[in-house]
Amino acid sequence: MRGTIQESFVTHEHIKQFHEEGYFILEKVIADEVLEAVQKECSRFVAEKDREMDEKGVEKLGITHKGKRYFIAYTRRQSQIMHDFIFGPIYADICRSLIGPEATLFLDQFVVKAGEKGLPFSWHQDSGYLPFDHDPYVTCWAALDDVTEENGTVYLLPYSRLGIKTRVTHIKDPELNDMVGYFGNDPGIPVIVPAGSIAVFSSVCFHRSGANLTNRMRRVMLSQYAAAPIMDPIKNKLFLDGVPFLKDGEVIAEPFKA
Repeated sequence: MRGTIQESFVTHEHIKQFHEEGYFILEKVIADEVLEAVQKECSRFVAEKDREMDEKGVEKLGITHKGKRYFIAYTRRQSQIMHDFIFGPIYADICRSLIGPEATLFLDQFVVKAGEKGLPFSWHQDSGYLPFDHDPYVTCWAALDDVTEENGTVYLLPYSRLGIKTRVTHIKDPELNDMVGYFGNDPGIPVIVPAGSIAVFSSVCFHRSGANLTNRMRRVMLSQYAAAPIMDPIKNKLFLDGVPFLKDGEVIAEPFKA
């Protein structure tokens, strides 16, 4: 998949808000046919994760809790649809606008909360899950369903309300395995948008999500991008993914290989 991105989704106002507050919202930017295909893939991946936990005889794998909350990573390695979505024009434009002409994929994963059981997710920075200092990266939180406070949307804490723009040390919750970095009373700003929208925020922007109190799943596709592969200085090796995405502003992601 190669080519120069022509259409621009990100405005100067978006970029300004990202640098000043840590986030911005792109509403209803995913085409309906693409959204439907990704929704179907999400359902398939959740069913596969359930089978994996059944085979292992467990109810929890890391921060995934069966029938409640799912984090399913590296989807682009297993699906042509997900590969094309994650390396698609919307994300290319976001990366060129916020990161620059060179960008890599850091991580992709489905984040799903089951209806009436979906657990909340604690206040954290995505960078809080890395045990070492690093350059901040960009998180793209794509809503696969209409998201509301009732079904467990994400809440963002603007830089101006917290006064922090750098990674802080997080503490692990012993029950949920969540990493927690903020213990204050600010409720944050809820992202209430229709399916097909994307919340774009820095990896040092604090965010949380509530429980899903509805009777339907709340599905999100999370894609994260960095200027360069992130290396673990302690283990002297690559941390998560570091797949080339943009070079000189052009998409250079390799074709999907089954």
